[in-house]
Amino acid sequence: MRFLLSGYYGFGNLGDEALRDVIVRELRSRYPHAAIDVLSAQPDATAHELGVEATPRADLGAVKRAIENADVVLSGGGGLLQNATSLKSLLYYAGIIRSAVRAGKKTMIFAQSVGPLDFLGKQTVRECCKGLGAATVRDERSRRLLASILPDVPVVRTADPVFLYDPPPEPVDLAALGLGPQSDPLVVVAVRKTAHFSDVATLVAAAVDRLAERHGARVAFIPFAGVTDAEAATVVIRKCRSKPALVALDSLDAVAAAIARARVVVGIRLHALILAVRLEVPFLAIPYDPKVTGLTEDIGYPLAPLWDLGARIPVSAAESLADEVWSRRDELARHLAVEAPEQRRLAEQSFTVLERLLHPVEGRLGG
Repeated sequence: MRFLLSGYYGFGNLGDEALRDVIVRELRSRYPHAAIDVLSAQPDATAHELGVEATPRADLGAVKRAIENADVVLSGGGGLLQNATSLKSLLYYAGIIRSAVRAGKKTMIFAQSVGPLDFLGKQTVRECCKGLGAATVRDERSRRLLASILPDVPVVRTADPVFLYDPPPEPVDLAALGLGPQSDPLVVVAVRKTAHFSDVATLVAAAVDRLAERHGARVAFIPFAGVTDAEAATVVIRKCRSKPALVALDSLDAVAAAIARARVVVGIRLHALILAVRLEVPFLAIPYDPKVTGLTEDIGYPLAPLWDLGARIPVSAAESLADEVWSRRDELARHLAVEAPEQRRLAEQSFTVLERLLHPVEGRLGG
């Protein structure tokens, strides 16, 4: 059996590469004799890092051949079916689904967030996904949206595959990476450029200063997407009175180790928050996208977001939220300790749905 995995892979975004790594690991565990091909912006690096086959995602002829050679095409994970980024992006990912279905391949939307989609975006998904074999999504908002667009496809709410991440047996040496005991009590911040970023940056800086000055936190900004996230972090750091650090960590294991050590995470990046939930670390969320709101809603997170589109949050409110997350750390960690195993169980369900797609039992696909 040959799997083809389509996603935002090979661009150096740690969250997307974490998705890729976990999905490949789980496929290998469940289907040890299967071949795996990954569409990647850096196919040589992807093939070397994971020991898989890799196809250049921008070479449409090569992508067509990869689809023809595949038995199963998985679209995801990630937030691929949305046109907030661009219609071109949506047409690319939806076009892969359409080509796979037309080629008679078993095709599945796999652990995605869906949306935002305008009228044209919904029409594109509806037309391209006719005949889709199965769909899992990583939050309830996405389930409702996709089910309304594709009423004939069972859409199962699962969770992000990165909830299946496990730290390595040998602990990462954080001291060698500049995050030793002198960094305690540690706060990790993961930002990215977004719409209204100037307002967001002001609120994050206020929260960071409060955590540092009132609570003695040592704050480290960790870029999840290389230079662009480092630039966003620099904008926030320049607004701070305190002296937060910018620490580049280039592996999922290192980032996860830093988050596990942290007392609090402040996150725009979805996968910083997912790792915080997985590792039971309290957080302040900045929901720049519905997928972040979907996560906080699905886990019933009891703390208000640091920023929300359409809400005019004053600096004083950001400082109050920083005080609240610090004072409620133990309570919030207990809440996450309950929710994390459930998210892990849900993440496994995407692979259960895949198994039912490969070996159908009548009437059970959407169970």
